[in-house]
Amino acid sequence: MKNDYALSELERIKSEYGQLEPAKLAEELKVIVRYEPMGVYDGCCKGFFITACRQKHITVNADLLEELQRVILMHELAHAVLHSKSSGTAAFHDFAVFDKAGGKEYEANIFAADYLMKDEDVLAHLNDDISFFGAAARLGVPPELMDFKFRLMKRRGYEFIEPPLMATGDFLRKV
Repeated sequence: MKNDYALSELERIKSEYGQLEPAKLAEELKVIVRYEPMGVYDGCCKGFFITACRQKHITVNADLLEELQRVILMHELAHAVLHSKSSGTAAFHDFAVFDKAGGKEYEANIFAADYLMKDEDVLAHLNDDISFFGAAARLGVPPELMDFKFRLMKRRGYEFIEPPLMATGDFLRKV
């Protein structure tokens, strides 16, 4: 399976550090995190990860809603965990974070979705007769990230109806 590496690294991180908030996890992983204003216009940068001089750095767009900043931070942390050796001085510059086309972006989305949402929590919200979109809102994630979680849970054997959307790579440009 294409995302086995991402999921095994996720389990390693959870085992070693527990289920921390993304900002605390970044601190534990010794990743420097900065919040800088980058605008909220179509196509604005949401965040990026870079390794320079063997130090990992993440910058998150401070103009985004706090809930979305948390998701962006987790997505960039996924790059820090999964792709730091391949990043060198090149940045993972995310304009459309949930782009499922690229392999590294897909892995980062899978990692972020599974880290931020426990299977039990997703099921609990859906069993409360809350819509797919309502469950995503209560879990504090965009519906597109919930779509990634749905796909993971289906691979684990959970049976769901098809989600009302298929995550596309450009949805964050419209936020």
